[in-house]
Amino acid sequence: MRLDNQRESDNVEDRRGGGLPIGRGGLGIGGMVLVLAVSYFLGLDPSQVFNVIDQVPQVASAPTAAHKPPADDEMARFVSKVLSSTEDTWRDVFKQTGKAYQDPKLVLFTGRTPTACGTGQAAMGPFYCPGDQKIYIDLAFYRDLKDRFKAPGEFAQAYVVAHEVGHHVQHLLGISERVQNARRRVGEAEGNMLSVRLELQADCFAGVWGKSADTMKKMLEPGEIEQALNAAAAIGDDRLQQQGRGVVVPESFTHGSSAQRVRWFRQGFDSGNPAQCDTFKAGRL
Repeated sequence: MRLDNQRESDNVEDRRGGGLPIGRGGLGIGGMVLVLAVSYFLGLDPSQVFNVIDQVPQVASAPTAAHKPPADDEMARFVSKVLSSTEDTWRDVFKQTGKAYQDPKLVLFTGRTPTACGTGQAAMGPFYCPGDQKIYIDLAFYRDLKDRFKAPGEFAQAYVVAHEVGHHVQHLLGISERVQNARRRVGEAEGNMLSVRLELQADCFAGVWGKSADTMKKMLEPGEIEQALNAAAAIGDDRLQQQGRGVVVPESFTHGSSAQRVRWFRQGFDSGNPAQCDTFKAGRL
């Protein structure tokens, strides 16, 4: 990606180098990877897993104070520039509709960290917490994305941030709250389908950002769009279930199949228009 001329965001909090360590009842590296594959991408509600983890006795420690990432940390600078690019995109989109975009914060952490949604675990993968309007990511996830999920490349990494920013956009527009309220009134299968539509819309919003970033600043190198499509396919529910369980159970999907995630990212990228991302009215996902 061509990011040399992109500013770094002022909305990055670096909590690495401390925080809440994993003690008795915690997860080792192998367990964290397993939970990542089985819990996060297979559709368990992150807050439910947080609650379970919080019930396990842990070694107490004061969280590390947030600070800006060091200037020589290339990966931190990369996600900071990606975040600032999403800020430019969504500020412009909201302005066109007469609204003001509120920037989210992006928190870098290792292991565990306190959030308004409970104790954040690296094992959950990147996630967005509407309670504090912050995106949380342990940058070690990118190693898993490359090695475990076979989705390398800078645009694949940027897609991860843009997807979580998509959830922030949904929060600001009141979409997430409406979906959560609707899920409480329906059964599990119907609730899962609502979650799928929410996630696919976030994928579409990530595509809208990708189109905007490339149009405004020509950020993408040849072939990089395929990196994001590959990442979207790699974390489809069907592929992860096949890898983890050996069987695919569509009614348990909460993020969408590989084909659906690719389709909706492509829908956002090709159109560049968030109005084309209404997965809740789509007859075909």
